[in-house]
Order: sequence, then structure tokens, then C-alpha cells
Amino acid sequence: MKGILIEKQDNGSRASVTTIDEANLPEGDVTVRIEWSTLNYKDALAITGRSPVVRSFPMVPGIDFAGVVESSGQPEWKAGDEVILNGYGVGEKHWGGLAQRARVSGDWLVRTPAPLTSRDAMAVGTAGYTAMLCVLALERHGVTPEQGKVLVTGAAGGVGSVAIMLLAKRGYHVIASTGRPAESAYLHELGAEEIIDRAELSSPGKPLAKERWVAAIDAVGSHTLANACAGTAYGGIVAACGLAQGMDFPATVAPFILRSVTLAGIDSVMAPRARRVEAWQRIAQDLSTERLASMVTAIGLDKALAAAPDVLDGKVRGRLVVDVNG
Repeated sequence: MKGILIEKQDNGSRASVTTIDEANLPEGDVTVRIEWSTLNYKDALAITGRSPVVRSFPMVPGIDFAGVVESSGQPEWKAGDEVILNGYGVGEKHWGGLAQRARVSGDWLVRTPAPLTSRDAMAVGTAGYTAMLCVLALERHGVTPEQGKVLVTGAAGGVGSVAIMLLAKRGYHVIASTGRPAESAYLHELGAEEIIDRAELSSPGKPLAKERWVAAIDAVGSHTLANACAGTAYGGIVAACGLAQGMDFPATVAPFILRSVTLAGIDSVMAPRARRVEAWQRIAQDLSTERLASMVTAIGLDKALAAAPDVLDGKVRGRLVVDVNG
């Protein structure tokens, strides 16, 4: 099979597109013929070697994929079933989705919900699935469109783009924070009603700021997350799911004890199965595949290698889907 393989070298690691013997696929009770994968932030870290996310070598990167079951030793799945996988350490410690085949535990799979195709599912990908987990957290907290505005940081990226679409579909007034002013028209097309420069949030700020939004979805971390919390209205919630700016959280407890703000951590890798199924069913229900197409660029495995640095440098708009068979 063809795939991207990351191999250990004396001075780090090297990723290349190569032919891989399927006999070397790792253990698992379900083999999937992959149709589409994606290029996520974590995949880009693995391919470039900028961060040690790969736990063992050699490794096929790709934290998600969609395809068709070829064979199964688990009763829940049979040949021909259309499935999605997100997380569970694939692409880090278990061979992932940037190849033509995968062998995984059947417990990690979710059925592709109609009317989504495999390409649609990967247009959403882990980024969009994470965005939906964030939206569900806001809804569980009781946030409604009538209560106020919702901030989305890293708005032109994969998580941010889908979050805007999901929130706009439900009638929320979305404030999009981005460092790319040229993407304003794109963000408005997705459903953002206001756009602010990320510089307003990315530098050190006050422990408490003016109450500007009732909720936020943050894919950036560091000062941006701290300022998102500082600007959240009384009783509001911030869903934190990313660290593009950094893993640090230079904040005070003021928003939490003076405004009763909730900081909700969102993990997509090991999220319970029931929550995964709920998220994908809502995605199939809420996302317009036509609108989704406007934020997706399809590439092959070779171009995935070349695009990885751009993903890390914030130069990629929306989602990159990878045709592993192209």
C-alpha cells in the first residue's frame, strides 16, 4: 500500500511517501480501506518533526480517516460498512490514516452517518468533530443565541471555520478572531457577523475585561485563552480545545470566582464513544455539505508533506482533505 511513513534518524525523523508492506500493519480486529484522510495540526507536527508527538517509529501519521471496512473480527462491523476514526492515538502510537489501509480496534470506529460521504466526513475531520464537541459543551451549559455573542478564536483554521458554521446554523451571533484580515470575506461567508484582529487577544491583558461575549470556543491557548476568559460575561463558558499560540495559561482566577465563568476542557482523542456518536450525528444534521465544500482543499499524499509547514505557520485556510488513493 502507499502511505506516508515517518522514520527515525540520527538527527530527528524523516517523512516520505513510500510503498509499505501491508503485512506490517499493527494489531487490530478491523482492517479499513481508507478513502480519505486529512492534514491536521498534530499531523503537521509529526511530519515536520517540530514536536515529538510520534511515540514510536516507524509511524504512519494521520489522526483521522474515513473509509470502508474490508475485514472484521468484531461482530459490530462487517465488510462494506462505512466508518470514521478520530483520535485514540492513531498517528502517534498506532499507525494512522495517511495511507491506503489501516488496522485498528473496532472499538475506535464510528459509523459514517447519512448523508455524509467519506470525503464529507474528512472535510469535517477531527477539527470539525472537535468544534462540534465544543458546541455541545456550550449547549450543555445552557448557552442560547438569545443570551449573547460567541467568540471563536483561530477562526480561519479548521476548528474555527467549522465552529463558525455550526454556531451560525443554530442562530448564534459569532465574533471571529483572526490574524488574517484577508480572510474576512471567507469568515463572513461561513456565518461570522463580527471580525476582530487576533492582536486584541494575543498579548497580555487584564485579569477582567469588558464583558463582550457569553461564550467562547478557543483553539489557540496562551494569552488568547486568558483574554477570552477575561472578556466572558457572568455565568458564561469558554471551551478550550487547542494550543496554537502555546500550552501556557497566563491568567488569574478572577473570571472564575468573580464572574462564575466556566472553563471547559475539550478532548477529542479519548472522548467517550457515546459523545462521539452524538457529535457525528449532529454534524450530519447541522452542516451543509455545499457550505462545507467552500472551506475544503483536496490534496494528495505528496502535497500533504509540502503543506505541513504551512499548517503550523497558520497559512492554511479551512480544511485540507487528503486523497490517499490519488
